[in-house]
Amino acid sequence: MTQERVNFGSKLGMVLATAGSAVGLGNVWRFPYMVGENGGAAFILIYIMCIMLLGIPCMMSEFIIGRHGAANTARAYSRMDTHKAWHIVGLMGVITGFLITGYYAVVSGWCLQYIFASGVGELRGDPQYIASYFADFSASPLRPVFWTVVVFLLTHVIIVRGVRGGIEKASKALMPTLFLLLLVVVVCSCLLPGGAAGIEFLFKPDFSKVTGSVFLAAMGQAFYSLGLSMGCICTFASYFSRETNLLKSAVNIAVIDTIIAILAGLMIFPAAFSVGVSPDSGPSLIFITLPNVFQQAFAGVPLLGTVVAVMFYMLLSLAAITSLISLHEVSTAFLCEETRLDRKNAARLVTVVCSVIGAFCSLSLGDRAWLSMFGKTLFDWFDFVTGQLLLPFGGILTCIFMGWVVPRKLIKDEFTNWGTLSGTLFCVYLLLVRYFCPVCIMAIFLNQLGLLNIAF
Repeated sequence: MTQERVNFGSKLGMVLATAGSAVGLGNVWRFPYMVGENGGAAFILIYIMCIMLLGIPCMMSEFIIGRHGAANTARAYSRMDTHKAWHIVGLMGVITGFLITGYYAVVSGWCLQYIFASGVGELRGDPQYIASYFADFSASPLRPVFWTVVVFLLTHVIIVRGVRGGIEKASKALMPTLFLLLLVVVVCSCLLPGGAAGIEFLFKPDFSKVTGSVFLAAMGQAFYSLGLSMGCICTFASYFSRETNLLKSAVNIAVIDTIIAILAGLMIFPAAFSVGVSPDSGPSLIFITLPNVFQQAFAGVPLLGTVVAVMFYMLLSLAAITSLISLHEVSTAFLCEETRLDRKNAARLVTVVCSVIGAFCSLSLGDRAWLSMFGKTLFDWFDFVTGQLLLPFGGILTCIFMGWVVPRKLIKDEFTNWGTLSGTLFCVYLLLVRYFCPVCIMAIFLNQLGLLNIAF
């Protein structure tokens, strides 16, 4: 039996809040440059296949654990089986989410700075100036830290208001706004002279560019894009009602997540092709390449270029904040239920500690030797430990847990809402979680460490 727990107030609120936890910088920042580096449309097709075969089954697993446990991620795992040691996997998710919260806000803060900089005209100049602007800003000891704290304060205001009054209400406002801004910038980008080449790059597959590394990159993007193994999906699922159709919800969220990722590509590549910028500009695409792209593409109407740039960084900030809300909630829910702290004090503690972590991560980018170790900055270490070690390791253990440890009947009851929904795909789900998903996540893990390279 599970304890009474607050639920999302509506199906729409539940879907938007959970989709918001998945939609983040991974969609609007990482996805476009991954597409650019891996051949365009062919990568997108492989990515969609990976979402279906890897992302949705893994999301379903976290949905089942979260709803059945009706508790924070660590406690939810322990309620799935009599072997209480498995709560360590849930605790790992809480720790991972907490660490990501600390440094993710740094990049989120950059987005806020770029809204301001675009609006006041600081991002006008030659490409070398734009590149030096980002380098100087990110290395500054004050401005990035200031924006990091601002991001945490905005998130804190939402979290302290609770699930319905804070998270759900904010998601109902932020997600439609994000989508509307995205559509506006997409239209502006696609109407640019030469933009058709960018559209073709996104939607005309060239399978000659498909290699083993493209498959591995698509699997990795599918896994990280949905926010798996961070505790977010599991925590939000603990607020689902018993009537929620988990499979339908997982599919809806995966579809929303994928549509926004593709629209992000449709927003960026027509503009990039319009001014002759290479689509494989990598991680620098958003903060170094695009300001120059917007400036050149709308050179005839500078005011329009400014408006488009501001809207772009606004939607990037919204995407970052929706994910940060879910990351913050993972730690807040854990502290509320495992200590004597009430929600306000738990949220306050998470905000303060993560602000300190974010400040140090930001300062480490300023070439300060005391915040670097073995050639990596503190920011890089947080990214490496969470993204390349904890996330895939947690994903593998969750698949083993759901596929081989948790009683089959318990999983099927949750999957079918105790026999009220069709269980036709249950065997397919179980097969994927037992065999396909852990093998894929292990391949992602080894590839990131440079230990696996598939060539064909």
